[in-house]
Amino acid sequence: MQFDLNMAIVLLVILAVVTIFKGIKSVPQGEQWTVERFGKYTRTLKPGLQIIVPFIDSIGHKQVVMEQVLDIQPQEVISADNAMVTTDAVCFYQVIDPVKASYEVNNLERAMQNLVMTNIRAVLGSMELDAMLYNRDQINNSLLVKVDEATNPWGLKVTRIEIKDITPPRDLVDAMANQMKAEREKRAQILLAEGEREAAIKVAEGEKRSQVLKAEGEREAAFLEAEAREREAQAEAKATFMVSEAIAKGNSQAINYFVAQKYIDALGQLAAADNNKVVLMPLEAASVIGSIEGIGEIVQSVRDGKA
Repeated sequence: MQFDLNMAIVLLVILAVVTIFKGIKSVPQGEQWTVERFGKYTRTLKPGLQIIVPFIDSIGHKQVVMEQVLDIQPQEVISADNAMVTTDAVCFYQVIDPVKASYEVNNLERAMQNLVMTNIRAVLGSMELDAMLYNRDQINNSLLVKVDEATNPWGLKVTRIEIKDITPPRDLVDAMANQMKAEREKRAQILLAEGEREAAIKVAEGEKRSQVLKAEGEREAAFLEAEAREREAQAEAKATFMVSEAIAKGNSQAINYFVAQKYIDALGQLAAADNNKVVLMPLEAASVIGSIEGIGEIVQSVRDGKA
């Protein structure tokens, strides 16, 4: 009898311990658990130590409310210009309402992955290959808006969707490389032609400036030569006037001046000739000297008259 009583006490203690453990729940930080009573949702447990009714209440779903990352498997997409590309992505989302995430959709992760994949095919399929490759930000924003709107009834908030890679077929990659090479060669030829044109313009401007400076120099030289000739003519006229006055006054040396001048000019022209290597002068040196002395006497007489 005493043994049966002890066994009953032990069983009651064990039942009490099991009941306490089944009624006390410790929810980790970053998670929220749903409580079901006979299969029906009743409430949500927040992080910390929580108490439920043992054997009546049970934990339905454990939802992580931290931001989560979902890898989207690579898939083939046909662009608007019938180019086949392979693309993959990554999706960042957060559970905002654990109740909706638990009871509005079955297998949340699989549903998210299929939803993102179908929207990627829809968005990329409406774009041409060039736009697909160069408008990555526009694609990400479009996917984010569509997927976030579609997952709102599930109690989710999609924070980011990033296209990781868009890979065209090998033949398209080679064609794009050839096109880029052709474009670069075209730009190089354009730059070379522009450089040659600029160089030709600079050379033409330099030649024009050189010709202008040359013309200005020739004009200045002609002007100086004209002034020199004018002064020489004035000096010649003055000398002629002085000799004429001397002749009028009966000075015989004035005639010798004209003779000596013509004689010296003739000698200069004869010596300057290219085909004359030897010059014979069958003239008396005294005549030339006398003529030169006559010029000196005329000048001296003019000076005495002025004094």
